[in-house]
Amino acid sequence: IPHQFMIVDEAQNLTPHEVKTIVSRVGEGTKLVLTGDVGQIDNPYLDQSSNGLSYTVEKMRGLGLVGHVMLAKSERSDLASLAAERL
Repeated sequence: IPHQFMIVDEAQNLTPHEVKTIVSRVGEGTKLVLTGDVGQIDNPYLDQSSNGLSYTVEKMRGLGLVGHVMLAKSERSDLASLAAERL
């Protein structure tokens, strides 16, 4: 799809193959944003290093067309933050 802005949320729950399928079909001029938290993987077949988000960050690191941002501050509620840490 050319000249669009696409957001793929919860990308940590996708496999590397699924992310490749999405990224390899992005059209000219399209911006693609993958979001996710590798500490919140819901797919029992993936872990912090084998998920599609981590895989993509590692494979695309250092390329001029790609950027990676880690947010330092959580915007979650206190309860959600505690659950993410303890459960």
